[in-house]
Amino acid sequence: MTTIKEIIADCDNRMSKAVENVRQELTKLRTGRASTALLDVVKVEAYGSEVPITQVGNLSVSDSHTIVVQVWDKSMMGPVEKAIRNANLGLNPMNDGQVIRVPMPPLTEERRKEIVKLVKKFGEEGKIAIRNVRRDAIEHLKKAEKDLHVREDDRKRAEDDAQKKTDHHIKQIDDLVAVKDKEVMAV
Repeated sequence: MTTIKEIIADCDNRMSKAVENVRQELTKLRTGRASTALLDVVKVEAYGSEVPITQVGNLSVSDSHTIVVQVWDKSMMGPVEKAIRNANLGLNPMNDGQVIRVPMPPLTEERRKEIVKLVKKFGEEGKIAIRNVRRDAIEHLKKAEKDLHVREDDRKRAEDDAQKKTDHHIKQIDDLVAVKDKEVMAV
């Protein structure tokens, strides 16, 4: 048997996870700016298996348009360069023998608009997830009212609390989407 406090705490926790999921999805989207998160999806053929690029070198951003990959084992320079090129990110790495520089090509207006649509899609999916959590919480509260003989006033207060948490988390997603939207459209 779960209490009203546990139901609301679970609701808040699951909504926070939905917001965090949206945040992670948005960091993977390429804007005109360099971000090491872009290379998180890159897998390198190393020592007989595919490993994330972070396991073969350090990633850093040297300026707003260049990612630098400092490979630990110089024999891995070629495979790392090839992995970045083949990752379908539209990136063209340059190997100078010491480090691999990955310049960020400028985005076309059309590509920016596509990315903005994707940003809005991720935001909407996050909001839907939050609303689903709210719906589940309200169902649990109604069940608790019947099974645990919770007073109707307490249930309604808890439903209002769930709605406030929903509004708060949806605003967080709206803020994330607005910031990313602005970042993508900045030339």
